[in-house]
Amino acid sequence: MTIPSPDPDVTVVPPLLEAYAGRRPARPPVWFMRQAGRSLPEYRAARAGVGMLESCLRPELAAEITLQPVRRHGVDAAIFFSDIVVPLRLAGVGVEIVSGVGPVVEAPVRTRDDVDRLVGHRPGDHSAITEAVRLTVAGLGDVPLIGFAGAPFTLAAYLVEGRPSRDHLAARTMMHADPAAWARLMEWAADLTGAFLRAQVDAGARAAQLFDSWAGALSLADYVAGAAPFSARALTALDGTDVPVVHFGTGTGELLAAMRDVGVDVVGVDYRIPLDEASRRLGGRTPLQGNIDPALLAAPWEVLAAHVRDVVTRGRTAPGHVVNLGHGVPPGTDPAVLTRVVELVHSL
Repeated sequence: MTIPSPDPDVTVVPPLLEAYAGRRPARPPVWFMRQAGRSLPEYRAARAGVGMLESCLRPELAAEITLQPVRRHGVDAAIFFSDIVVPLRLAGVGVEIVSGVGPVVEAPVRTRDDVDRLVGHRPGDHSAITEAVRLTVAGLGDVPLIGFAGAPFTLAAYLVEGRPSRDHLAARTMMHADPAAWARLMEWAADLTGAFLRAQVDAGARAAQLFDSWAGALSLADYVAGAAPFSARALTALDGTDVPVVHFGTGTGELLAAMRDVGVDVVGVDYRIPLDEASRRLGGRTPLQGNIDPALLAAPWEVLAAHVRDVVTRGRTAPGHVVNLGHGVPPGTDPAVLTRVVELVHSL
Protein backbone atom coordinates (compact mmCIF):
# COMPACT_ATOMS: atom_id res chain seq x y z
CA MET A 1 0.00 0.00 0.00
CA THR A 2 0.98 3.64 -0.37
CA ILE A 3 0.94 5.68 2.83
CA PRO A 4 -1.34 8.68 2.16
CA SER A 5 -0.01 12.22 2.32
CA PRO A 6 -1.80 14.56 4.71
CA ASP A 7 -4.16 17.20 3.33
CA PRO A 8 -2.95 20.52 4.80
CA ASP A 9 -6.47 21.96 4.66
CA VAL A 10 -8.14 19.20 6.66
CA THR A 11 -7.64 18.52 10.36
CA VAL A 12 -8.18 14.82 10.97
CA VAL A 13 -7.68 13.13 14.34
CA PRO A 14 -6.32 9.66 13.61
CA PRO A 15 -8.41 6.78 14.99
CA LEU A 16 -5.53 5.75 17.25
CA LEU A 17 -5.45 9.12 19.00
CA GLU A 18 -9.24 9.20 19.26
CA ALA A 19 -9.19 5.86 21.08
CA TYR A 20 -6.27 6.88 23.29
CA ALA A 21 -8.34 9.92 24.31
CA GLY A 22 -11.19 7.65 25.42
CA ARG A 23 -13.40 8.19 22.38
CA ARG A 24 -14.82 5.76 19.83
CA PRO A 25 -13.62 6.37 16.26
CA ALA A 26 -15.62 5.16 13.27
CA ARG A 27 -13.53 1.98 13.11
CA PRO A 28 -11.43 0.26 15.78
CA PRO A 29 -7.74 1.18 15.44
CA VAL A 30 -5.16 -1.59 15.42
CA TRP A 31 -1.40 -1.99 15.45
CA PHE A 32 0.90 -4.76 16.70
CA MET A 33 3.81 -4.77 19.09
CA ARG A 34 6.88 -6.04 17.21
CA GLN A 35 5.05 -5.39 13.94
CA ALA A 36 8.40 -4.28 12.49
CA GLY A 37 10.55 -7.35 12.79
CA ARG A 38 11.48 -10.83 11.75
CA SER A 39 8.01 -11.79 10.53
CA LEU A 40 8.56 -9.49 7.51
CA PRO A 41 10.81 -10.59 4.63
CA GLU A 42 11.51 -6.93 3.83
CA TYR A 43 12.80 -6.48 7.39
CA ARG A 44 15.15 -9.42 7.07
CA ALA A 45 16.42 -8.06 3.76
CA ALA A 46 16.95 -4.55 5.14
CA ARG A 47 18.86 -5.82 8.18
CA ALA A 48 21.02 -8.38 6.37
CA GLY A 49 24.52 -8.18 7.83
CA VAL A 50 23.64 -5.34 10.23
CA GLY A 51 23.55 -5.84 13.99
CA MET A 52 20.45 -5.00 15.98
CA LEU A 53 21.80 -1.99 17.86
CA GLU A 54 23.52 -0.68 14.76
CA SER A 55 20.19 -0.97 12.91
CA CYS A 56 18.52 1.14 15.58
CA LEU A 57 21.16 3.84 15.29
CA ARG A 58 21.22 4.18 11.49
CA PRO A 59 18.48 6.81 10.91
CA GLU A 60 17.57 5.84 7.35
CA LEU A 61 17.43 2.14 8.20
CA ALA A 62 15.48 2.62 11.43
CA ALA A 63 12.96 4.80 9.60
CA GLU A 64 12.57 2.30 6.77
CA ILE A 65 12.01 -0.58 9.20
CA THR A 66 9.44 1.48 11.15
CA LEU A 67 7.51 2.21 7.96
CA GLN A 68 7.47 -1.35 6.58
CA PRO A 69 4.49 -2.76 8.52
CA VAL A 70 2.41 0.36 7.88
CA ARG A 71 2.88 -0.10 4.15
CA ARG A 72 2.21 -3.84 4.25
CA HIS A 73 -0.59 -4.19 6.80
CA GLY A 74 -2.40 -0.83 6.81
CA VAL A 75 -2.11 -0.57 10.60
CA ASP A 76 -3.24 2.62 12.33
CA ALA A 77 0.12 3.47 13.91
CA ALA A 78 3.82 2.96 13.55
CA ILE A 79 5.90 2.07 16.60
CA PHE A 80 9.41 3.51 16.49
CA PHE A 81 11.95 0.79 15.70
CA SER A 82 14.34 0.65 18.62
CA ASP A 83 15.37 -1.57 21.52
CA ILE A 84 15.01 -1.20 25.26
CA VAL A 85 18.80 -1.06 25.73
CA VAL A 86 19.49 1.63 23.08
CA PRO A 87 19.54 4.41 25.74
CA LEU A 88 22.18 2.39 27.63
CA ARG A 89 24.35 2.17 24.52
CA LEU A 90 23.93 5.90 23.87
CA ALA A 91 25.00 6.60 27.46
CA GLY A 92 28.21 4.62 26.94
CA VAL A 93 27.21 1.51 28.88
CA GLY A 94 28.74 -1.68 27.50
CA VAL A 95 25.81 -3.72 26.16
CA GLU A 96 25.33 -6.01 23.19
CA ILE A 97 22.40 -7.99 21.84
CA VAL A 98 23.58 -11.57 21.53
CA SER A 99 21.77 -13.81 19.07
CA GLY A 100 19.66 -16.38 20.85
CA VAL A 101 20.19 -14.69 24.22
CA GLY A 102 19.14 -11.04 24.09
CA PRO A 103 20.75 -8.03 25.76
CA VAL A 104 23.98 -8.84 27.59
CA VAL A 105 25.57 -6.19 29.83
CA GLU A 106 29.37 -6.13 29.90
CA ALA A 107 29.62 -5.26 33.62
CA PRO A 108 26.48 -6.17 35.61
CA VAL A 109 25.56 -3.76 38.39
CA ARG A 110 25.55 -5.70 41.66
CA THR A 111 26.95 -3.44 44.40
CA ARG A 112 26.69 0.13 45.62
CA ASP A 113 30.11 0.83 44.05
CA ASP A 114 28.82 -0.51 40.73
CA VAL A 115 25.87 1.89 40.94
CA ASP A 116 28.19 4.79 41.78
CA ARG A 117 30.24 4.04 38.67
CA LEU A 118 27.20 3.62 36.45
CA VAL A 119 25.49 6.89 37.33
CA GLY A 120 28.51 8.76 36.03
CA HIS A 121 27.18 7.93 32.56
CA ARG A 122 24.88 10.70 31.38
CA PRO A 123 22.22 10.45 28.63
CA GLY A 124 24.03 10.32 25.33
CA ASP A 125 23.67 12.00 21.96
CA HIS A 126 20.12 11.44 20.65
CA SER A 127 20.74 12.93 17.20
CA ALA A 128 20.50 9.56 15.42
CA ILE A 129 17.18 8.94 17.16
CA THR A 130 15.71 12.34 16.37
CA GLU A 131 16.79 12.09 12.74
CA ALA A 132 15.21 8.63 12.44
CA VAL A 133 11.96 9.95 13.93
CA ARG A 134 11.90 12.93 11.55
CA LEU A 135 12.45 10.67 8.54
CA THR A 136 9.73 8.31 9.75
CA VAL A 137 7.19 11.06 10.39
CA ALA A 138 7.86 12.49 6.93
CA GLY A 139 7.03 9.12 5.41
CA LEU A 140 3.93 8.36 7.49
CA GLY A 141 1.51 11.03 6.32
CA ASP A 142 -1.49 11.03 8.67
CA VAL A 143 -0.48 7.81 10.41
CA PRO A 144 0.83 8.62 13.91
CA LEU A 145 4.17 7.45 15.20
CA ILE A 146 4.37 6.03 18.74
CA GLY A 147 7.60 6.65 20.62
CA PHE A 148 9.23 3.77 22.44
CA ALA A 149 11.19 3.35 25.67
CA GLY A 150 11.79 0.76 28.34
CA ALA A 151 10.59 1.57 31.85
CA PRO A 152 13.21 2.11 34.57
CA PHE A 153 12.57 -1.24 36.27
CA THR A 154 13.11 -3.16 33.05
CA LEU A 155 16.31 -1.24 32.31
CA ALA A 156 17.52 -1.85 35.86
CA ALA A 157 16.63 -5.53 35.65
CA TYR A 158 18.88 -5.95 32.59
CA LEU A 159 21.67 -3.99 34.27
CA VAL A 160 21.59 -6.00 37.50
CA GLU A 161 20.99 -9.44 36.01
CA GLY A 162 23.41 -8.81 33.15
CA ARG A 163 21.15 -10.63 30.69
CA PRO A 164 17.49 -11.73 30.34
CA SER A 165 16.16 -13.57 33.38
CA ARG A 166 13.02 -15.53 34.23
CA ASP A 167 12.55 -14.26 37.77
CA HIS A 168 14.93 -11.27 38.17
CA LEU A 169 16.13 -12.49 41.53
CA ALA A 170 19.24 -10.29 41.59
CA ALA A 171 17.26 -7.15 40.83
CA ARG A 172 14.60 -7.98 43.40
CA THR A 173 17.30 -8.74 45.97
CA MET A 174 19.02 -5.38 45.45
CA MET A 175 15.67 -3.60 45.81
CA HIS A 176 15.38 -4.94 49.37
CA ALA A 177 18.99 -5.46 50.40
CA ASP A 178 20.22 -1.97 49.54
CA PRO A 179 17.24 0.36 49.01
CA ALA A 180 19.46 3.44 48.73
CA ALA A 181 21.57 1.95 45.95
CA TRP A 182 18.43 0.68 44.24
CA ALA A 183 16.83 4.13 44.36
CA ARG A 184 19.96 5.73 42.91
CA LEU A 185 20.07 3.18 40.10
CA MET A 186 16.37 3.65 39.35
CA GLU A 187 16.59 7.45 39.37
CA TRP A 188 19.40 7.24 36.84
CA ALA A 189 17.43 4.80 34.67
CA ALA A 190 14.33 7.02 34.90
CA ASP A 191 16.25 10.06 33.68
CA LEU A 192 17.72 8.02 30.81
CA THR A 193 14.27 6.78 29.80
CA GLY A 194 12.70 10.22 30.08
CA ALA A 195 15.35 11.85 27.90
CA PHE A 196 14.98 9.11 25.28
CA LEU A 197 11.19 9.49 25.13
CA ARG A 198 11.34 13.29 25.05
CA ALA A 199 13.77 13.23 22.13
CA GLN A 200 11.29 11.16 20.11
CA VAL A 201 8.32 13.35 20.99
CA ASP A 202 10.18 16.57 20.22
CA ALA A 203 11.08 15.10 16.82
CA GLY A 204 7.45 14.33 15.95
CA ALA A 205 6.16 11.20 17.72
CA ARG A 206 2.46 11.74 18.51
CA ALA A 207 2.15 9.18 21.30
CA ALA A 208 4.52 7.26 23.55
CA GLN A 209 4.60 3.76 24.98
CA LEU A 210 6.50 2.81 28.12
CA PHE A 211 7.39 -0.89 28.10
CA ASP A 212 7.89 -2.38 31.55
CA SER A 213 8.58 -5.81 30.14
CA TRP A 214 9.61 -7.40 33.44
CA ALA A 215 7.30 -5.62 35.92
CA GLY A 216 5.22 -8.79 36.16
CA ALA A 217 8.04 -10.34 38.21
CA LEU A 218 7.15 -7.97 41.07
CA SER A 219 4.49 -8.20 43.73
CA LEU A 220 2.10 -5.27 43.88
CA ALA A 221 3.79 -3.97 47.04
CA ASP A 222 7.25 -4.15 45.47
CA TYR A 223 6.03 -2.52 42.28
CA VAL A 224 4.41 0.37 44.16
CA ALA A 225 7.47 0.95 46.36
CA GLY A 226 10.37 0.05 44.08
CA ALA A 227 9.29 0.68 40.50
CA ALA A 228 6.25 2.93 40.09
CA PRO A 229 7.79 6.14 41.50
CA PHE A 230 10.61 5.90 38.99
CA SER A 231 8.30 5.34 36.03
CA ALA A 232 6.45 8.45 37.18
CA ARG A 233 9.77 10.30 37.32
CA ALA A 234 10.61 9.22 33.77
CA LEU A 235 7.28 10.49 32.46
CA THR A 236 7.83 13.96 33.91
CA ALA A 237 10.16 14.43 30.93
CA LEU A 238 6.99 14.67 28.82
CA ASP A 239 5.49 17.47 30.91
CA GLY A 240 4.34 20.28 28.65
CA THR A 241 3.60 17.98 25.73
CA ASP A 242 0.14 16.75 24.78
CA VAL A 243 1.07 13.23 23.71
CA PRO A 244 -0.90 10.32 25.18
CA VAL A 245 1.17 7.72 26.98
CA VAL A 246 0.55 3.96 27.03
CA HIS A 247 2.00 1.71 29.74
CA PHE A 248 2.47 -1.98 28.98
CA GLY A 249 4.00 -4.96 30.72
CA THR A 250 3.58 -8.72 30.66
CA GLY A 251 2.14 -10.67 33.57
CA THR A 252 0.88 -7.42 35.08
CA GLY A 253 -2.79 -8.21 35.67
CA GLU A 254 -2.41 -7.46 39.39
CA LEU A 255 -0.56 -4.21 38.70
CA LEU A 256 -2.87 -2.53 36.18
CA ALA A 257 -4.19 0.24 38.43
CA ALA A 258 -0.74 0.98 39.85
CA MET A 259 0.68 1.14 36.32
CA ARG A 260 -2.02 3.60 35.30
CA ASP A 261 -1.43 5.71 38.36
CA VAL A 262 2.16 6.54 37.45
CA GLY A 263 0.59 9.12 35.15
CA VAL A 264 -0.39 7.47 31.87
CA ASP A 265 -3.48 7.74 29.68
CA VAL A 266 -3.80 4.17 28.38
CA VAL A 267 -3.00 0.76 29.86
CA GLY A 268 -1.82 -2.08 27.69
CA VAL A 269 -3.14 -5.50 28.69
CA ASP A 270 -1.39 -8.78 27.96
CA TYR A 271 -3.18 -11.94 26.86
CA ARG A 272 -3.59 -13.41 30.35
CA ILE A 273 -6.78 -11.60 31.42
CA PRO A 274 -9.83 -10.59 29.35
CA LEU A 275 -10.21 -6.91 28.52
CA ASP A 276 -13.55 -6.61 30.31
CA GLU A 277 -11.92 -7.84 33.51
CA ALA A 278 -9.01 -5.46 33.00
CA SER A 279 -11.47 -2.61 32.53
CA ARG A 280 -13.29 -3.63 35.72
CA ARG A 281 -10.02 -3.57 37.66
CA LEU A 282 -9.37 -0.08 36.30
CA GLY A 283 -12.80 1.21 37.29
CA GLY A 284 -14.12 1.35 33.74
CA ARG A 285 -12.57 4.75 33.11
CA THR A 286 -9.24 3.95 31.41
CA PRO A 287 -8.69 3.38 27.67
CA LEU A 288 -7.14 0.00 26.96
CA GLN A 289 -4.81 -1.51 24.39
CA GLY A 290 -4.65 -5.22 23.60
CA ASN A 291 -4.96 -8.13 23.80
CA ILE A 292 -5.03 -10.76 21.03
CA ASP A 293 -3.13 -13.87 22.12
CA PRO A 294 -0.04 -14.11 19.86
CA ALA A 295 -0.27 -17.92 19.96
CA LEU A 296 -3.52 -17.76 18.01
CA LEU A 297 -1.84 -16.09 15.03
CA ALA A 298 -0.80 -19.61 14.03
CA ALA A 299 -4.23 -21.15 14.68
CA PRO A 300 -6.82 -21.84 11.94
CA TRP A 301 -8.36 -18.61 10.68
CA GLU A 302 -11.80 -19.45 12.07
CA VAL A 303 -10.32 -19.78 15.57
CA LEU A 304 -8.29 -16.57 15.28
CA ALA A 305 -11.17 -14.57 13.80
CA ALA A 306 -13.53 -15.62 16.61
CA HIS A 307 -10.88 -14.61 19.15
CA VAL A 308 -10.35 -11.20 17.49
CA ARG A 309 -14.10 -10.53 17.53
CA ASP A 310 -14.23 -11.48 21.21
CA VAL A 311 -11.34 -9.10 22.01
CA VAL A 312 -13.09 -6.25 20.21
CA THR A 313 -16.38 -6.99 22.01
CA ARG A 314 -14.72 -7.06 25.44
CA GLY A 315 -12.81 -3.90 24.59
CA ARG A 316 -16.09 -2.04 24.29
CA THR A 317 -16.35 -2.09 28.10
CA ALA A 318 -13.56 0.51 28.21
CA PRO A 319 -14.01 4.16 27.16
CA GLY A 320 -11.53 3.62 24.33
CA HIS A 321 -9.81 0.58 22.86
CA VAL A 322 -6.86 0.07 20.52
CA VAL A 323 -6.64 -3.49 19.26
CA ASN A 324 -3.17 -4.99 19.66
CA LEU A 325 -1.54 -8.23 20.70
CA GLY A 326 -1.15 -9.30 24.29
CA HIS A 327 2.60 -9.30 23.56
CA GLY A 328 4.69 -9.07 20.39
CA VAL A 329 4.42 -10.67 16.96
CA PRO A 330 6.18 -14.07 17.02
CA PRO A 331 9.04 -14.20 14.47
CA GLY A 332 7.50 -17.07 12.52
CA THR A 333 4.13 -15.38 11.97
CA ASP A 334 2.78 -15.35 8.41
CA PRO A 335 2.55 -11.63 7.49
CA ALA A 336 -0.60 -12.32 5.50
CA VAL A 337 -2.35 -13.30 8.73
CA LEU A 338 -1.55 -9.93 10.30
CA THR A 339 -2.90 -8.12 7.25
CA ARG A 340 -6.07 -10.20 7.44
CA VAL A 341 -6.47 -9.38 11.15
CA VAL A 342 -6.21 -5.66 10.37
CA GLU A 343 -8.88 -5.99 7.69
CA LEU A 344 -11.15 -7.88 10.10
CA VAL A 345 -10.73 -5.34 12.90
CA HIS A 346 -11.44 -2.46 10.55
CA SER A 347 -14.57 -4.22 9.32
CA LEU A 348 -15.92 -4.34 12.88
